[in-house]
Amino acid sequence: MILLNSFFAFIATFAFTILFNIKGRNTFFAAIGGGLGWFVYTFSLSLNISTILSFFNASIVVATYSEIMARILKTPVTTILICAIIPLVPGSGMYYTMLETIKGDINKALTEGLNTLTIAGVIAIGIILVSSIVKLINYYKLHEKGLK
Repeated sequence: MILLNSFFAFIATFAFTILFNIKGRNTFFAAIGGGLGWFVYTFSLSLNISTILSFFNASIVVATYSEIMARILKTPVTTILICAIIPLVPGSGMYYTMLETIKGDINKALTEGLNTLTIAGVIAIGIILVSSIVKLINYYKLHEKGLK
């Protein structure tokens, strides 16, 4: 079931690469990133890891994959990352937040909204963490060679 859901995430990401006008082989590799991220998320959940930590793990894997593939494909990281992170975006959480708000159940709306914001924040932190580590590595590699 995890592999099937990951395949569907791959297909959804592939559709977004077309929508975002990603060209050539970048399309396929960005879609693989989306499937990989969803695989890590669902696999983490199957190990009884919390939802928040599962999203964090998946965002770190997707960001790392995007950094590596961007260098291999000689393309900007955002070309891969923006599409690959799509399956992890908590869109349903925003929908349920609005639904509960319209129903008038403020407590459920606040709970759902805070959970959604937490997930979005954790995804952002994972991406920033990987990006910062890569920048530090590149900085030290540059200064190790005596360049500034």
